Amino acid sequence: MENSNQTLTDFILLGLFPPSNVGLFFFILIVLIFLMALFGNLSMILLIFLDTHLHTPMYFLLSQLSITDLNYISTIVPKMVSNFLFGNKSISFIGCGVQSFFFLTLGGAEALLLTSMAYDRYVAICFPLQYPIHMSKRVCVLMITGSWIMGSINSCAHTAYALQISYCQSRAINHFFCDVPAMLTLACMDTWVYEYTVFVSTALFLVLPFIGIACSYGQVLLAVYHMHSAEGKKKAYSTCTTLLTVVTFYYAPFAYTYLHPRSLRSPTEDKVLAVFYTILTPMLNPIIYSLRNKEVMGALRRMIQRMSGKL
Repeated sequence: MENSNQTLTDFILLGLFPPSNVGLFFFILIVLIFLMALFGNLSMILLIFLDTHLHTPMYFLLSQLSITDLNYISTIVPKMVSNFLFGNKSISFIGCGVQSFFFLTLGGAEALLLTSMAYDRYVAICFPLQYPIHMSKRVCVLMITGSWIMGSINSCAHTAYALQISYCQSRAINHFFCDVPAMLTLACMDTWVYEYTVFVSTALFLVLPFIGIACSYGQVLLAVYHMHSAEGKKKAYSTCTTLLTVVTFYYAPFAYTYLHPRSLRSPTEDKVLAVFYTILTPMLNPIIYSLRNKEVMGALRRMIQRMSGKL
């Protein structure tokens, strides 16, 4: 049996890519996705900031989602790329804690921001006359602040637990980032209390928000069904489809991974599912919200025209 070792030694991230041509292909693909996510989210942030037509609660929430996505993917991918390029898969004990903290904070904030956006669409479609009251700037700021505070509190609890337990001599984390459940497989102690905490926090940050989103869209679809305007129905259905696509790509693999009993989980499955909510979702969000949104595309055309005029 391995002896307990509580010194602050490095962890080893085994990574996502196999050491082969297939691994090189996936590495290049991930880098391209990362660059697309950076460009897409930065473009959304600048577009919403510069175009006054997009200065509405919905786009204010969307800009915050883009900021979250930008930081979210930047917490994971640069370290993964560095490990692959330089062959150094180690990450310091403190570095692992910092990465875990930001991953959990941003992940929790994103889940709550998606819920806020679903609430925004629910009020806009079901109670349009009361929209300025229920979705004022103050309400938006409170939603965003609450998302970050709750995400940070949850993250602090999980990260503090992961950093204070004793680990065995093996420090090889079979993942591509410092995911706390993957770290705890190396613990030299019983972690059933933490596993129960993971279940509770997953229910609070993923299951309950998903139920709230499902209820909101149920009411939205019911309201849309009774609309007389064909154009209004089309726009509402498009908006609902957009948000449900984002929700599916984010919540489903995230919730499945963290609610799945550890005895039934496999490292390979966890890593594949993690790609969806850590890498693909930040890349897809700006694409979905821009290409399927007439207001965003209109703002982009106006910006291009202004830039062309100046040239």
